[in-house]
Amino acid sequence: MTPVRSIPLTRWILTLIYLFLGSGAVHAAPNCSALLSHTFPRLQDEAPQNLCQYQGKVILVVNTASYCGFTSQYEGLEKIYAKYKDRGFVVLGFPSNDFGQQEPGSNKEIAEFCKNTYDVKFPMFSKSVVSGNNPNPLFKMLIAKTGTTPKWNFYKYLIDRNGNVVDAFGSVTKPTSSSITNQIEKLLEEKVQ
Repeated sequence: MTPVRSIPLTRWILTLIYLFLGSGAVHAAPNCSALLSHTFPRLQDEAPQNLCQYQGKVILVVNTASYCGFTSQYEGLEKIYAKYKDRGFVVLGFPSNDFGQQEPGSNKEIAEFCKNTYDVKFPMFSKSVVSGNNPNPLFKMLIAKTGTTPKWNFYKYLIDRNGNVVDAFGSVTKPTSSSITNQIEKLLEEKVQ
């Protein structure tokens, strides 16, 4: 009789978690909107992150780039994140090389740039496509719901606490502009339905 090799329970559980979260499949948590029912690798270590963890928050989704005329908007994004995060607001950054090849680096290089240059603390995800024929699943839905696709780096989509897209803002609109912050403040006052 051949002995059966036992796999330590923790390793088996970690394997199941990886297969569940890391498979790229969309798994909606209860009460999670379809818009947020996606998993993306975290920029810093590529650990899978399900966006359902942000359900119930006001969200500003932004496609970013390290070598763009708008790159200094990282400062404004971090400023509004710090100001409103304790009230239920989050910025989600998605680096992309779609526009002008202005994000050529690896995920590690992008993470180091964001930390060392702008001390970015808001959640950032691995580099992905946000426009064209095959945008990542979140941007595909954002584009479908707003009828507008990112035109350049630092295009912004605002999402309410219920996972509904409220507005889209072009690259020239600064994160700290009243057109964005007034809507954030209004949405933070609204209850989750």
